[in-house]
Amino acid sequence: MELKIKQFRYGSDNLGYVAFGPKSAIAIDGGAVEDILSFVGSRRLELTYVANTHSHMDHTFGNQALLDQTGAKFLDFGTLLKQETIDIDGDPIRVIHTPGHTTDSVCFYFDSILVSGDTLFCGKVGRCFTGDLHAFLHSIKTLLKLPPQTRVYAGHDYVEEYMAFASQLEFDNKFIAPYLQNYDPTHVVATLAEELRVDPFLRFNDEKIIAILKNKGLKVKTEYDRWESLFSLM
Repeated sequence: MELKIKQFRYGSDNLGYVAFGPKSAIAIDGGAVEDILSFVGSRRLELTYVANTHSHMDHTFGNQALLDQTGAKFLDFGTLLKQETIDIDGDPIRVIHTPGHTTDSVCFYFDSILVSGDTLFCGKVGRCFTGDLHAFLHSIKTLLKLPPQTRVYAGHDYVEEYMAFASQLEFDNKFIAPYLQNYDPTHVVATLAEELRVDPFLRFNDEKIIAILKNKGLKVKTEYDRWESLFSLM
């Protein structure tokens, strides 16, 4: 049986998740504590694990309350990397180390679902707080190897802001309007294929994006040059 996912919005734009099978569940970036507890209770699920996409406080502050009220086990960054997979009712969740936004950033992949934290948003990649753009490029290229039907569940809802940026950069992109029409703030998700049509940060090898960067007088010679040039526009 495939695992399912439930999205929880908390704060102004944070998004947290419960991935669950018929009996067990894991909370990822569980800031919406009461809503998560209500959900797992109504489904008669055992919250087995609590984990995070990275260690920024807006993603971790719900951890202790969830642990105290459920008896779940916390999977820290080191454990996630060592285990590489998390078992929920016999189904594996793959842990992908994606340094860039932070050194301890990870994504969770299962059943064509990617919980991407602040590595990849719907509409744009995250900010590179580590300063290591080489590592971040490698992380994004790793995610781009996933199947195009992969559904991206990010750590924040910045869709409208980032589509405004994309529209300004590439005003004639015919895919942006339908992307925005499909945007639902109560369930923020897009496929990787959809992201590749609208997110300039995923199209660093696209001839049109290269031409835009070149016209702005930015470096375009190598793949990394183009990646760095895109970040200079943030």
